[in-house]
Amino acid sequence: MAEAEIIERTTTSRSLPAILAAGLLCGVMDISAAFLISAPKGISPPRILQGIASGLIGPASFHGGWATSALGLAIHFLIAFTAAAVFYVASRKIPVLLDRPWLAGIGYALVVYGFMYWVVIPLDHLRSKPVTLSGTVVAIVTHIICVGLPISLVIHRFVRR
Repeated sequence: MAEAEIIERTTTSRSLPAILAAGLLCGVMDISAAFLISAPKGISPPRILQGIASGLIGPASFHGGWATSALGLAIHFLIAFTAAAVFYVASRKIPVLLDRPWLAGIGYALVVYGFMYWVVIPLDHLRSKPVTLSGTVVAIVTHIICVGLPISLVIHRFVRR
């Protein structure tokens, strides 16, 4: 077996575990942060999850009980696994993402934040919350700590060259 083929098989066999581990860690950390940040405001975890589901099914999600909370959780983790997969694919094409995982994680967090807050959330017509400096800072710091760095560091650990 040629060396290039061995490297390709090793990389391929590590891709799914890397994406699953990174997505799971990101998803758990990010939703935990959302729960902790929202608790002092009196917003319950099921309500947060229904809010996520509302992006797909609209206001009915707030009347769906645990079923729409579960849907929101599934959507949340789908987004986390997708973010991990996108980073993994990008890291195969842009080696510096693996060479400098801390910097790459911070940069990726900013990209994910920008996409979520300036593309995805504006598409959800239910949310008309004003943007505040404090809210923006909390969201960016949360994305760095709970999204970008976990994804980057886990992918780096699984896919060392």
